Amino acid sequence: MINLLFFSRYAWMFSFPLLFCLSCGSEKDSRDSKGTSLSLESLRQGEKPRNVIFILSDDHRYDFMGFTGKIPWLETPNMDKMAAQGAHFPNAFVTTSLCSPSRASILTGLFSHSHTVVDNHAPVPDNLVFFPEYLQKGGYETGFFGKWHMGSDSDEPRPGFDHWESFRGQGVYYNPTLNINGEHISYEDSTYITDLLTEHALEWLRQRDKEKPYFLYLSHKAVHAEFAPAQRHFKKYEEEELVIPPSFYTSAPQVTGKRMDGNQTLEREGPGPEPYAGEDYYGEGRMPDWQKMQREGWHGVDYMYHGRMDFGEFFRRYCETLLGVDQSIGAVLDYLEEVGELESTMVIYMGDNGFSFGEHGLIDKRHFYEESVKVPFLVHCPELFESGKTIDKMVQNIDIAPTVLEMAGLKAPDHLHGMSFVPLLKGEESGWRDRIFYEYYWEYDFPHTPTMHGVRTDRYKYIRYHGIWDTNEFYDLLEDPYEMNNLIASPEHRDQIEELAHEIYDWLESTDGMQIPLKRTVKNRSGDHRNPGVF
Repeated sequence: MINLLFFSRYAWMFSFPLLFCLSCGSEKDSRDSKGTSLSLESLRQGEKPRNVIFILSDDHRYDFMGFTGKIPWLETPNMDKMAAQGAHFPNAFVTTSLCSPSRASILTGLFSHSHTVVDNHAPVPDNLVFFPEYLQKGGYETGFFGKWHMGSDSDEPRPGFDHWESFRGQGVYYNPTLNINGEHISYEDSTYITDLLTEHALEWLRQRDKEKPYFLYLSHKAVHAEFAPAQRHFKKYEEEELVIPPSFYTSAPQVTGKRMDGNQTLEREGPGPEPYAGEDYYGEGRMPDWQKMQREGWHGVDYMYHGRMDFGEFFRRYCETLLGVDQSIGAVLDYLEEVGELESTMVIYMGDNGFSFGEHGLIDKRHFYEESVKVPFLVHCPELFESGKTIDKMVQNIDIAPTVLEMAGLKAPDHLHGMSFVPLLKGEESGWRDRIFYEYYWEYDFPHTPTMHGVRTDRYKYIRYHGIWDTNEFYDLLEDPYEMNNLIASPEHRDQIEELAHEIYDWLESTDGMQIPLKRTVKNRSGDHRNPGVF
């Protein structure tokens, strides 16, 4: 039974049918190839639709920007400019911290278990609608430039875009091959992908149909590992001091072994000593075993990428690669200023997921710790709201679709899980969410991160693992921002933890998310050094 308190708090989540997937196709008439209408109700008659530019980076964590002060020597003047002249959302989250699921949530406004692109290899259902398809029907010209990486390694044009430029899978940083509207073109002479995508996007803006509003989706490969900065930025930060997080060593202790000697079981009189439990087993802070085990794996600081690079090189090359993204943002803003559209165009910058740099002894993403789930989120549109805002309310990647549709003057479909954050930009916070939910599903190639679900409020976070014998986690983020003291066994928080556990199940049940995905995977694991060459 659904908790009535939960229902009243999250009534917005129950206003859609349980069959989320709508049909899609490339036709521009009022219905697609399967008969689903792409026409949306107009919100404001006679008001001019707004141009929107959405810039997405890969694996950029929320606090690696110059103005945050997290890395004293990191310079991102154009991100800084967007924050100073626009709005910064320091509490922006993804619903699943992984490339393909997050990108699918951006384009559909749905949770991962609803659009079903739950990992980087899950297929994209043929009946999903991407929000740019609604924009096309509403009279927009649309363009996509960059990394798609959703459903397969294909670079073929996808529904919703009049102009298409992409590459296969993760792509490469230098000398890429692009699929431009179905034609493959290869580039040489040390052509850098971030610069190339930016140049092509700006050229499209110059040549577009000026009679139509537009939506531009600029999707960078950077800053995905393994990092390769532009030549002009290579080793710029070589001598800078690393910033080591306080939680770097939480996973350093060994996993506690068994207390009893099994060889003496038959010789012992009586049951023997009690096995280790609680902090006696997990150690101070009660960090889960999976975290300690992963430290010595593909996504851990002790054996990162199976020994291909050291932590210092990894850290510095990431920051240098990020500089190209910042310059891309600057080029877009400069173009808009040049043509007199800087005030009226909405520019959104965000990352597709966060990234760990040694927190809990981990690198990469996937887990529900702050550095993994939080992303940079900047919005620039001086005509719409006052500059220099810091908006602390929690926004998510599922909010992009309804927001862009509102800027187009279109009412978002009822089945979307996200909410338009335009009211927050205007200072209207009533009715906004006070918690976010999270999900991640175990991957065959990277078995060291378990399936998990979680919920985070302004102050507390509860993480619940599935399919492993390990401790769940509960943190007071106000008292413990680095998530180093797991309060899962705290008597004073017991009732609150139980309530949050029920809320996770209420959320999953209300959004048809009670199925754990499974697919055929018969191959060697690429990220498992303990079991090489086995199925």
